[in-house]
Amino acid sequence: MPLVVVDGANVVGSVPDGWWRDRAGAAIRLRDRLAAVPGTGLTGLPAPVEVVLVVEGKARDIPQTPDGIRIERAPGSGDDTIIDLVRREPRTRPIVVVTADRGLRARATALGAEVRGPSVVPR
Repeated sequence: MPLVVVDGANVVGSVPDGWWRDRAGAAIRLRDRLAAVPGTGLTGLPAPVEVVLVVEGKARDIPQTPDGIRIERAPGSGDDTIIDLVRREPRTRPIVVVTADRGLRARATALGAEVRGPSVVPR
């Protein structure tokens, strides 16, 4: 089963909708938009997929829900947590990191992950 790791801060920040006034609320809205992805997949990545949403800072305390999205709470840098997740995964399944962060993109692809931009996330 493919793994999709979503850079919560970066994906939330890709839409100027006032997210900065309520970072936790923005992360919850993203979590809820991702709820369909395990059962529908992404373009070119058919379901089922495992989805991990990495949150950091003020968004770190959002609640886990039973919808199949795993919340990974970064103790520090969200990018470092994402790279740790990618590094720990066996190379026997596809790994997709969703981010627009250039530095994170380079680090993830160096480990063999595919990277897609925030536009793949349901809006």
